[in-house]
Amino acid sequence: MSATVGWAQVHTVSLADSAPTQATGPAPAAPEVFHAADEMPAFPGGSEAFQKFLRKELKYPDEALRKGVSGRVFVRFLITDEGRIRDAEVVKGLGSGLDEEALRLVRIMPWWTPGRISGQPVWMSYTLPIIFRALE
Repeated sequence: MSATVGWAQVHTVSLADSAPTQATGPAPAAPEVFHAADEMPAFPGGSEAFQKFLRKELKYPDEALRKGVSGRVFVRFLITDEGRIRDAEVVKGLGSGLDEEALRLVRIMPWWTPGRISGQPVWMSYTLPIIFRALE
């Protein structure tokens, strides 16, 4: 039996599954993920470009508008050593369609400038607050 957890694959084996298997060589090592770096990852173009991206792409959910829901949705994701966004998940949400919209925005973002340690790009875990303000 196997299940995918984030970007790593986890295999569980019971005693009933102990039939001999053929080895295919060592599994590739999962990359080390950092939470802080000498140079933190950045949205291409900086915070001004990020705000412009949000203004252009954000679609306020109808349900949230009807209920007058606003606030911050926190989305955690990995930024690879190439700057790709992976494994986005809401860690603190608001509901009413805002969580799904925050995830959609993260998934359509352009590649980021990766974080660096000692000048080398690294995988980073990053938590981003996305602020929703319902217009009256």
